[in-house]
Amino acid sequence: MNYRSIAPTFWDRFWRLANPKVFMGWSGRALPWIAAAAGLSLCSGLIWGYFFTPDDIRQGSTVKIIYLHVPTALMAINGYLLMFVGALVWLIRRQHVSVLAAKAAAPVGMVMTLIALATGAIWGQPMWGTYWVWDPRLTSFLILFLFYVGYIALWAAIEDEDTAADLTSVLAIVGAVFAMLSRYAVLFWNQGLHQGTTVTMADGAQQDNISNVFFQPLLLSMAGFGLLFLTLLLIGTRTEVRSRRLKVLQARERMG
Repeated sequence: MNYRSIAPTFWDRFWRLANPKVFMGWSGRALPWIAAAAGLSLCSGLIWGYFFTPDDIRQGSTVKIIYLHVPTALMAINGYLLMFVGALVWLIRRQHVSVLAAKAAAPVGMVMTLIALATGAIWGQPMWGTYWVWDPRLTSFLILFLFYVGYIALWAAIEDEDTAADLTSVLAIVGAVFAMLSRYAVLFWNQGLHQGTTVTMADGAQQDNISNVFFQPLLLSMAGFGLLFLTLLLIGTRTEVRSRRLKVLQARERMG
């Protein structure tokens, strides 16, 4: 089999899916199904976790905040990494859908980060005796939130869209460092108060960090938040594509 002949075909199809016209077509067809799956899995995971799991022997009912905190923290980090990929694609290929997807991901990621910070503070007060400590992971997560805010503000401050795309892409690449620090700060700085990773996999098996009675609804909740993020991302990107098309048409009318 000639793998060299397969690679161009794969990448041709990949870039074709990112064409604005093609993107609007397939995303419009997929969006209702993704939204339905998001609603079903999210509601099922949260209801299962909050109403059908026992209190933890040490944390009591406060353990159930993980069904909001863990998925939103995960999506906050992965959302910024998605922006990082979109920024790289824009700077290398000047592919408009990629940077518009990054732009659409920013408000969703910012809200996810805010929810993770708030739920972490609510959990921290009874567990640590305080709502906030300057723990490495918490601090890097707060900085990540500020990068989200800065990214959105920079888009709003620059009128020329291509210039805004260039500058925000650079900011997204720099901010990705803090997204990675938020994910791995516990490993880098063991002296922090924040506990180790709740959900880990090794050799295909779950670690002993969390009992199955909490782990299974947590997985469902994580899937729900992931699908919710994807739903909002597609809606936002489709809105950005339509907005850019409208601006182009308005510019042509003024010139005509």
